[in-house]
Amino acid sequence: MENVVVSGSFDNIQSREVRLLEESGRLGPVHVCLWSDPVVKMLTGADAKFPVQERKYFLEAIRYVHKVWIVEKLSNLNELPQIEGLNPGMWIVPENDDSAAKQQFCTAHGVQYQVIKEAFLKELTDEAKDTDCTSSYRKVLVTGCFDWFHSGHVRFFEETAQLGDLYVVVGHDENVRLLKGDDHPLFSQEERRYMVGAIRFVKQALISTGSGWMDAEPEIEAIKPDMYVVNEDGDKPEKREFCGQRGLEYVVLKRAPAEGLPRRESTHLRGF
Repeated sequence: MENVVVSGSFDNIQSREVRLLEESGRLGPVHVCLWSDPVVKMLTGADAKFPVQERKYFLEAIRYVHKVWIVEKLSNLNELPQIEGLNPGMWIVPENDDSAAKQQFCTAHGVQYQVIKEAFLKELTDEAKDTDCTSSYRKVLVTGCFDWFHSGHVRFFEETAQLGDLYVVVGHDENVRLLKGDDHPLFSQEERRYMVGAIRFVKQALISTGSGWMDAEPEIEAIKPDMYVVNEDGDKPEKREFCGQRGLEYVVLKRAPAEGLPRRESTHLRGF
């Protein structure tokens, strides 16, 4: 299959950007041309919200991405960058970014041009869901809200997945409001589940059906994990008691960003 290229800043990645990558991946291995911080500034007139290394780390964790190339030079939005080793066969753009100039560039350089309809990018899929809970490999379970998904969540999943097959149970909307207040969550349970499920470290992403701090109890009974993992912020007496009563191993990981990246918290990113 030909190399598929998507180009952009991928600043503050949310479900629309992930859906673009997912749809692109149906056509071939996805190569992301990621604009460096100076290129973002030059092309958009504004500073990137997240540094390029953080954006690269996030993108590389998305299961639909084959490779990320950092773009250090790009003259305008209607061209693909020239990067040694990258041989684009197709340039994919979302409908809102379609232009005659992009089409002309592709024609002149022998590159196919494909536009993804915005309607497709609003339809959340469930392809990352693995309904087989019978694996003999060690099962590890994580729960949480994951309302503003960021690189800290990715790092947590990366660390946790080293302990076994990772199952993530995302809190349903009503329970998130119960625990955090009426102004939560910012993103729907389906969108939050989709973002979690798009990370390559996650075997299965589900939505909880219970209530309170142990809203994932029904899912735990179905999955039968060997280990329940939380970070320091998610360590609760209710969780410890639940695991103790069932002989379920309970592990608390220190909250730390990937090397070289800033610490992120969803609370601080609200409205970013």
